[in-house]
Amino acid sequence: MITFLIRAAIFIVSAALGLIAADLILPGFRIDWSDWWGFVLAVVIFAVIQSVLAPWVFKVTRRHAPAMLGGIGIISTFVAIVVVVLIPGAGIGISNAISWVLAPVIVWLVTALATWLLPPLFIKKKVSDARS
Repeated sequence: MITFLIRAAIFIVSAALGLIAADLILPGFRIDWSDWWGFVLAVVIFAVIQSVLAPWVFKVTRRHAPAMLGGIGIISTFVAIVVVVLIPGAGIGISNAISWVLAPVIVWLVTALATWLLPPLFIKKKVSDARS
């Protein structure tokens, strides 16, 4: 159970990092920092939607378009971003076409790197805590 919670926390942190990176890099991607609860809501919704969509998109893609299997992460990231942008009060907006194209790539890349790099940090801490 603790491992599941650590993985969920890592996924939520990586989603937040991805959205923040898109906000910093893309001029048309905007996070409304005046309402930080909106950002927290957006991150949680984004993480849940992406974690539910990724296996479903994989299954559908494997069956109907196997050549697109490599793009599953970007496709599910794009759909999750669309949903979060459409939710009023979520605090995220996209105002131009370039940002709609690049935001999923940036968010997917940052989340992929974070979910790859963050677990060793938590595992080392967990192991050192267990030893002491």
